Amino acid sequence: MRRLFVAEHFLGVFLLDENGEVLLSELRPKDISTLVEALWIRNEGRLDETFRKLVDRIRSLEDLKGVSIAVEDPETAKALAEEGLEVTVDAYNKVFSGFRNRVFEIYMKLGVFKEIDEARRYIHTVSMELARRGLRKFAAKRDLLAVQSIRAIDDIDKTINLFAARLREWYSVHFPELDQIVGDHILYAKIVNSIGDRSQASEESLRAIGVSETLARRIASASKKSIGADLSEFDLKPIQTLARIMIELNELRSYLTEYNSHVMKEIAPNVTELVGPLLGARLLSLAGSLEELAKMPASTIQVLGAEKALFRALRTGAKPPKHGVIFQFAEIHRSPRWQRGKIARALATKLAIAARVDFFTGRFIGDKLKKMLFERINEIKELYAKPPPKEERAPRGRRKKPKRGSETTST
Repeated sequence: MRRLFVAEHFLGVFLLDENGEVLLSELRPKDISTLVEALWIRNEGRLDETFRKLVDRIRSLEDLKGVSIAVEDPETAKALAEEGLEVTVDAYNKVFSGFRNRVFEIYMKLGVFKEIDEARRYIHTVSMELARRGLRKFAAKRDLLAVQSIRAIDDIDKTINLFAARLREWYSVHFPELDQIVGDHILYAKIVNSIGDRSQASEESLRAIGVSETLARRIASASKKSIGADLSEFDLKPIQTLARIMIELNELRSYLTEYNSHVMKEIAPNVTELVGPLLGARLLSLAGSLEELAKMPASTIQVLGAEKALFRALRTGAKPPKHGVIFQFAEIHRSPRWQRGKIARALATKLAIAARVDFFTGRFIGDKLKKMLFERINEIKELYAKPPPKEERAPRGRRKKPKRGSETTST
């Protein structure tokens, strides 16, 4: 059977014979924006206008009977088969490799370029534009913006906790009693940044930064009896700078939280209605995207974030985890231990539905899903109000070691 080969490059589509000679060719426009649009169509597995023109010319060949047409990739083969051509995939044929080695010479013969360097510069420009377009399309996925924002929030939380530990230890050299009185990290940072020297910790100055009256009285009283070392303004300044950075980080966290809430309500309103924007964004972050979350079964969503515990259970035979990051859902972590697994299963089921509706249709059914979820939660709390009876295990007797030198016989 005679074989012909359809080869493709940036600027054109070519029909080659078994010797690699060009029988037919169709060139794409050299305008970069038009060319990039055509190449993007091809990147999605569809035939662009230039490719269809070559297909029409192939169909018009008189001696096409008994001819097999080879292409390099399965997607092109599928598209050409839908056009009624007999196509095979032969990616490693020497005809294709030979075509790629001399493609610039072919362009020059066809008068597309005058020099090889000109062709290479043009191909480089087109490649860069394709890359930019791919990045723009990637960035246009709003769910990835929500993923990045929640990861930034988690990073800020870790940083604030690290800074808080350092700030408390550092400032305790001067005012150790404050560490026991104030538990909130941000309030502690505000007090340090505002008063500096403990001698300035009057009730009026503390009330001015939002400290409650009772707490301000305790701090002011403790400052007068403190056993901490006296520090100069020079020593206190870097401590106050660290406190100020913590406060600014907390303000950034609040801004990102608000931004994340707006994005989540836009891209995943049903998921957001069920679990809130922060937990919803964490689920998207663990899944990778809204599309990936929509493709997951409820059983996988239930244990997202508990992968280590799940794999350990599979490896050791221990009990698998009942929930992952969805443990942050209030109705789960506030419930008794024996109810949490059942509530987590009900929540994961509704989340699977919500994610699929958000991704595939965009309709809002979150209020209905939330109502059904809480009806199921109330049912679980009524049916399983008391903990299940503990299983009685038979006491295990200690196995006696056989005496050294003794023999066992079997009958």
